Amino acid sequence: MTVHLCATCGTSFPDAAAPPSACPICEDERQYVPKGGQAWTTRAAVASAHRNAWRSHEPGLLSLQPVPAFAINQRAFLVATPAGTLLWDCVALLDRATEAIVRALGGLAGIAISHPHYYTVMQDWAAAFGCPVHLHAADREWVVRPDAAIRFWEGEALDLLPGLSLLRLGGHFAGGTVAHWTEAADGKGVLLAGDVVQVTPAARRVSFQWSYPNMMPLPAATVRRIAGRLEAVAFERVYGAFLGQEIESGAGEVVARSSARYVALLEGG
Repeated sequence: MTVHLCATCGTSFPDAAAPPSACPICEDERQYVPKGGQAWTTRAAVASAHRNAWRSHEPGLLSLQPVPAFAINQRAFLVATPAGTLLWDCVALLDRATEAIVRALGGLAGIAISHPHYYTVMQDWAAAFGCPVHLHAADREWVVRPDAAIRFWEGEALDLLPGLSLLRLGGHFAGGTVAHWTEAADGKGVLLAGDVVQVTPAARRVSFQWSYPNMMPLPAATVRRIAGRLEAVAFERVYGAFLGQEIESGAGEVVARSSARYVALLEGG
């Protein structure tokens, strides 16, 4: 029996003698099945061909990302607080080196994931560190490998650790979530956005999409609602899902300006 991973999105499926016939995450219009067809891999194969590269972004904030690139190629973050460390989003590689590094840093108090594209092997991370995985209940249907460590939360916000909370914004997925860290070392807020709020390559704008690979926009009303939620919280920096996607200052103003322009374009302005 083998845990099979979708080679396109990195989602892991329950132990089985053969891979599933399809990956529902990739068959959904927010993702895609490659022209060459559905492909599968295993945790062992990923570990043999990849390693996790680490970066320090600011005191208390590290990221890790498989290299060479695998699947969607998102990065995950470790947010260290006096009350414990959160893994934000997840990657498909949990090898012995990564486990040793995380243990040396004090382990994990919990895992939280922005949306289903980044669920990957969250179950393995939870088992390794004996911690829960916090997912919004609106995305329950996308969990294809159930696990007792998964805790579904409801509502619009969840306080995880002192100074660290989850905000449901929706949009990209119904349960699309960002993490708001209010106790960064400089006393200014940080938003960990996944791609629920997508930082653009120049890091001077953000965007919002229903489907990024298929370039399908969100409705103006949805973007207006998301922007309204974010106006109510203070943050100076945003860290996005991919390498180099950081807005290092004035991030609240960037999000407000970008969302207003997005809505204006959709409405013909």
